[in-house]
Amino acid sequence: MSKLKIETSKQFQPLLAAARYKGAHGGRGSGKSHFFAENIIAQSIINPGIRVVCVREVQKTLKESAKKLLEDKIESLGVSSYFEVQNDRIKGPNDGAIIFQGLQDHNAESIKSLEGMSIAWIEEAQTLSKRSLELLRPTIRAPGSEIWASWNPRLASDEIDTLLRGEHSPSNAIVVQANYDTNPWFPKELEDERVWDYDNNPDRYAHIWLGEYEPQAIGAIWNRQKINENRRKEAPEMARILVGVDPAVTDKETSDNHGIVVAGLGRDQRGYVLDDVSSHGTPHEWATKAITAYDKWEADAIVIEVNQGGDMVKHTINSVRPGIRIVEVRATRGKHVRAEPISALYAMDQISHVGTFRDLESEMCLMTASGYDGQGSPDRCDALVWAFTELFPKLIKKAVPKALNYSNVGII
Repeated sequence: MSKLKIETSKQFQPLLAAARYKGAHGGRGSGKSHFFAENIIAQSIINPGIRVVCVREVQKTLKESAKKLLEDKIESLGVSSYFEVQNDRIKGPNDGAIIFQGLQDHNAESIKSLEGMSIAWIEEAQTLSKRSLELLRPTIRAPGSEIWASWNPRLASDEIDTLLRGEHSPSNAIVVQANYDTNPWFPKELEDERVWDYDNNPDRYAHIWLGEYEPQAIGAIWNRQKINENRRKEAPEMARILVGVDPAVTDKETSDNHGIVVAGLGRDQRGYVLDDVSSHGTPHEWATKAITAYDKWEADAIVIEVNQGGDMVKHTINSVRPGIRIVEVRATRGKHVRAEPISALYAMDQISHVGTFRDLESEMCLMTASGYDGQGSPDRCDALVWAFTELFPKLIKKAVPKALNYSNVGII
């Protein structure tokens, strides 16, 4: 073959340059997967002997991988003579190979089998866990090796988003956004589906077709639109301010966050979220952060959940500031059950966020009537719930299993 011609849309052309990280995010019908699949075929021919791994978080069978897409690209590009399609891999020129792996099945020892790979393509990268990303990045270490990622964003806190679109993204990364309207080969069949969603599924249209973050989980008890509608730039005069704390069980790097959220009851009898300083860290570190927030906002008390640590949680705070006022709460019901009365206040336009709290709001909008739909534990959301439970005690006492009674709550 003298020349391999592959048409590339303008949106993806920056990704043809060399870079350690290459990412494409966007909605359905953008051509992200087709671009990367074609590039893998091209690189296998241009660089005979190259080894490529296509990874995703979970891959129980090859049907869940990009293998069939790559097979179709080999056929459509007319390069079948260069490849041998085998049961579990695709063999390329000069003993090159394209293999398919689920990262969830790997550990620090088994991941070493991928050290010779020149390209790692992360499919459906929005589902990749922090553990998997930490295993993969130092493993792909061949000279000039690259890590590619394609994804439809779910949350700003997704690990791939944090890495490639976050505040501290690598300097040697090229990341593009691509949607249906940048795809010159967007098919009529998908256009019909897009128009239907535009007319009939407005809440999720932007996520599905424009690659915007998930508005909320299906069946979520919080509504992102309500949060946005009631958002404020400044808080009114406060009648009471609390710091809600939901400490993680452990303080390892892989542990959940220690939830630390500042909330208040205004003189107008409405609730306000004032700050979110949740973070990882040792018990001494989270206690120090909670007390710093207490001082900054001149709070009335720190509300702590003591199910996991018992007296140790209270002792941790007192070791930093003896005698500080602490309200201890103990969970007797599931997280989503405790959260429902608070989400009802949001539904009645009785709580405002003063500013934007990206990670907290993402957790809230993944809390459903049957439980938390995200990864890990919703510690930020739990901390918020504890604070508002203490700020609106009458609402909680009046709540009944089948219907919430909102009388005598003391709200306007």
